[in-house]
Amino acid sequence: MGLELYLDLLCQPCRAVYIFAKKIGVPFELRTVEVLKGQHNSDDFAQVNPLRKVPALKDGDFTLAESVAILLYLSRKYEAPDHWYPQDLEACARVDEYLAWQHTALRSSCSLVMWQKMMLPVFLGERVPPETLASTLAELDRCLQLLEDKFLKDDNFLTGPCISVADLVAITELMHPVSAGCHVFKTRPKLAAWRQRVEAAVGEDLFQEAHEVVMKAKDLPPVDTAMKDKLKPLVQVLL
Repeated sequence: MGLELYLDLLCQPCRAVYIFAKKIGVPFELRTVEVLKGQHNSDDFAQVNPLRKVPALKDGDFTLAESVAILLYLSRKYEAPDHWYPQDLEACARVDEYLAWQHTALRSSCSLVMWQKMMLPVFLGERVPPETLASTLAELDRCLQLLEDKFLKDDNFLTGPCISVADLVAITELMHPVSAGCHVFKTRPKLAAWRQRVEAAVGEDLFQEAHEVVMKAKDLPPVDTAMKDKLKPLVQVLL
């Protein structure tokens, strides 16, 4: 059995892994795990990833969880072009810096915006207090400013003149609020130009392919009562 990637393209870390694997020519079997159907909690999936989270990787007898770890594993194993994860000490440190920051900053706020603005009211029929959403949008705006000022600055990409895995992680995060109708790039021309460069570097067809599921999330039918009950702990966290 060759390399397998367990992904749900509704999830932004999965999209980053999918785009990267496709872009650098990794031969893999896609194993779709639909989180909204609870498939990540199955006993079969737990054999691959006991953390019961996507993405996950299985390469023969070797299994690996966590998107950043998977991106770096693929980069090293398949000897990706150096710009994706540079060998130069300082350039590599800049990529690592972004990857360490984003988990509790941009990724968190992008996920909350998508869920509070779209998934909770549309998919789960849960009312989101306006003040809660307003606070989340304000936090997203703060993170976007940091993304520009701290990481992008006046470079073409987040960590320098060439695209890296940091850019893939960031753009897939930002497409979460975009899918919910937020005009993330409208008032930020610097970020809008960066997005165009990232899409061009990835390839428009691959970019659209990876984001097809999330961009159609607004059309998902409401969940049934049984699934809504299962998701109640998640709702409490998101509100």
